[in-house]
Amino acid sequence: MELQTFTLPNGIRLVHYPIQNLVAHCGLFIHAGSRDEKENEHGIAHFIEHTIFKGTEKRNVFQVLNRLENIGADLNAYTSKEETCVHASFLCEFYDRTLELFQDIFFHSIFPEKELEREKRVVMDEIRSYQDSPDEQIFDDFEDLVFAGHPLGKNIMGTAKSLKKIKQKDVIGFIHNNYRLNEVVVASVGKIDFKKLVRLTSKYFSDHPVRGQSNPRIAFQDYHPFQKTVRKKTSQVHCMLGTPAYPFGHDRRIPLALLNNMLGGPVMNSRLSLALRERNGLTYQNESHYTAYSDTGIVQLYFGTDPVHHEKALGIVHKELRRLREEKLSRVQLHTIKEQIIGQLAIAQESNLAAMLAIGKSYLLQNRFEPVETLIARIQATTADELIEIANEIFEEKQLSMLTFR
Repeated sequence: MELQTFTLPNGIRLVHYPIQNLVAHCGLFIHAGSRDEKENEHGIAHFIEHTIFKGTEKRNVFQVLNRLENIGADLNAYTSKEETCVHASFLCEFYDRTLELFQDIFFHSIFPEKELEREKRVVMDEIRSYQDSPDEQIFDDFEDLVFAGHPLGKNIMGTAKSLKKIKQKDVIGFIHNNYRLNEVVVASVGKIDFKKLVRLTSKYFSDHPVRGQSNPRIAFQDYHPFQKTVRKKTSQVHCMLGTPAYPFGHDRRIPLALLNNMLGGPVMNSRLSLALRERNGLTYQNESHYTAYSDTGIVQLYFGTDPVHHEKALGIVHKELRRLREEKLSRVQLHTIKEQIIGQLAIAQESNLAAMLAIGKSYLLQNRFEPVETLIARIQATTADELIEIANEIFEEKQLSMLTFR
């Protein structure tokens, strides 16, 4: 993957991957998320993602939405704990239109009070919807407990109470303090001459001066394993185990991803799926996730089961974790799990939208992008001994925390 890059005088970085498709994908990535919120700003980063489309100095909310959607484009956004992203998929002929809209909402959104109050109801409904899905809520609640007392231990959406307190001045203040231009990336995957893309990006983004000073994030250090049960009116027991893990730039991030994929990745023959579902019929849903942040990470193992089967299922999970720590993979087993994740990576590369999002995030966090060939080389270089070491470091039983909804 040959990436083309350019940095504007004000620090905004442009990264482009040329393809020959009719459809292009472009994203505006901002290195600010929920972990950058102050105590009185809980949920504001996510709220800005919602309200940044609600009108600019020259467009009302309907004109903002229609600007791209009227030409068949898909306009979207997301907020994580570390970044906010506005992105669009569109016919390649509309690069100019897309970049112009991006700069308009980024630099000129006005956040009308009336729209803010209306959107608060929408976000509150989103929160309630999430709370009605315990198999989703448990992921956030678990992470809140693992990172308790740290900015990472904040639910991205905030609460009904914190949302009600957000005013226009708070939104504008958060943007001023956290939307720093040297921590903004414009990522593109599409069919356009790079010199033209540089001209367009410069046209819309260069006239804005450097904004804001870098605010160093506090690294997470104070982890205390826990076991907690929350009583909920659910027909299933929902259970999660996990622990902090490697950050995004760690040399063992890829081997841990390999280990996690074998344990409970999005495949039917993962170890958890075979042990819990296929051999014992105890669960419909079980999975394992590894999320890497800029300075830490987290591994989360989830399963839902009938209350009668909870203890048996939990025992099976611990047995599988012991196997990871104690049983060295054979050459055939190691080859098989490597082939599996390499195939998944290759299939993921078929999505140009996913590629654009991955490129943008990677440049935001470490100003570079590891092409799939580099990831495959790291996977191939992973040894069975290294996986044993990682399993004993990450999945050491006394370091595991557990949250149960029942």
